[in-house]
Amino acid sequence: MNCCCHHAHHQDCIDRVPIFSSLSPGEKLEIARITSARTFQKGEMIYSAGDPGGKLYVLHTGTVKISRINAGGKEQVIRVVGPGDFMGELSLFSSAPLSDNAEALEATTLCMIDGARLRELMAKYTSIAFKILEELSRRLEKAENLIESISLNSVEQRLAQALLSLSEGGHEVVLSMKKGDLASQLGMSQETLSRKLATFQEQGLITLMGHKRIVIRDRAGLERLIAE
Repeated sequence: MNCCCHHAHHQDCIDRVPIFSSLSPGEKLEIARITSARTFQKGEMIYSAGDPGGKLYVLHTGTVKISRINAGGKEQVIRVVGPGDFMGELSLFSSAPLSDNAEALEATTLCMIDGARLRELMAKYTSIAFKILEELSRRLEKAENLIESISLNSVEQRLAQALLSLSEGGHEVVLSMKKGDLASQLGMSQETLSRKLATFQEQGLITLMGHKRIVIRDRAGLERLIAE
């Protein structure tokens, strides 16, 4: 892991994070002063469940998988985060240890902000606190929607919904995670995911292009599947 401690470098990281978007350049500089940067290689653990909290991790470049391991050793992928997103935010409001695992899916640079000093700035600039609470509310809504989807929707409906969401209105999905991680996030096995993707291709809904790329051929067909 490499460390870089120049405020100018951290300013670039802070500028791209929505929770700091309403701050002035001077206020952002205050954040930069309590920030350090570290680079993690692919497969390296950024933190593990049980580690002490106390930091807000802001993703500058790369992608990170957030997951939990149940008592039986099975991994549940919570989300995959990209540049501008942040992790470890719950430790800002609680002294409890971290409950998730964070793994770099590729070479990743993080800006790590000291939690105690950030809380002081949150009291000084309430817009930061409101932005963090806003993001936490969105994540809670996504978690509730995922629970509802797994409970009420079929495997086909969950997969169709995920493909449309990942395509972001376009005609192509480029997976930022392994198919096993996507399957875990959708509450199914990797074998089931592979089988259903093959079925969707046979039905003309999608075309599989290697291991990471999926072309959506019939968006309306996927939408009808969700509505059934």
